[in-house]
Amino acid sequence: MVGTKPKDMVPSAAVKFFGAGTAACIADLVTFPLDTAKVRLQIQGEAVKTEGASTMKYRGVFGTITTMVRTEGPRSLYNGLVAGLQRQMSFASVRIGLYDSMKQFYTRGTESAGIITRLMAGCTTGAMAVAFAQPTDVVKVRFQAQVRLADGGRRYNGTLDAYRTIARDEGLRGLWKGCMPNITRNAIVNCAELVTYDMIKELILKYDLMTGSCLLSCDWGPGTL
Repeated sequence: MVGTKPKDMVPSAAVKFFGAGTAACIADLVTFPLDTAKVRLQIQGEAVKTEGASTMKYRGVFGTITTMVRTEGPRSLYNGLVAGLQRQMSFASVRIGLYDSMKQFYTRGTESAGIITRLMAGCTTGAMAVAFAQPTDVVKVRFQAQVRLADGGRRYNGTLDAYRTIARDEGLRGLWKGCMPNITRNAIVNCAELVTYDMIKELILKYDLMTGSCLLSCDWGPGTL
């Protein structure tokens, strides 16, 4: 628009919210096979104990991916993708998209935000995101971990079926299993990630290290670069 300066182009909280979620979903589409391989490697020790196997089925990230494609088909790498996208849209939107709003809440709307305020904002949005999105994370991991049964069937036949099955067999609390450790982990990660980003961005703007770059001069907030 003619006469509009970059500094006036401040996105709303809603734009940041949906922008962060959309960006996270795109990233998840690309990296989901690696996440699935990670889950399979993490639970492999338990599977060996349960099934009494003497050798490890998966060896290394790419060895795991190759084995899954060979034994279960390429689609197995994307088991739980729907729940994964639901998780990213709800998790990243809160964790990243509401960071600036939470920072303003703690500073009572002023522009001055110290390191303590930023840490509090990072902890808060990280914890809120996990508490809100934990059911999607549980379903995603269950899908990634499940393999075909001896009769060719699966325990969960779809994303909604997984939510219903877990709630029916384990109660509603089953959808929030592991919530507290996850809240602790993500509160710390969010502080380290977003506060570091925020401070580096502030220094770049302060010393005009990227003068003329709309990506930095426009106040897009953390997580959108």
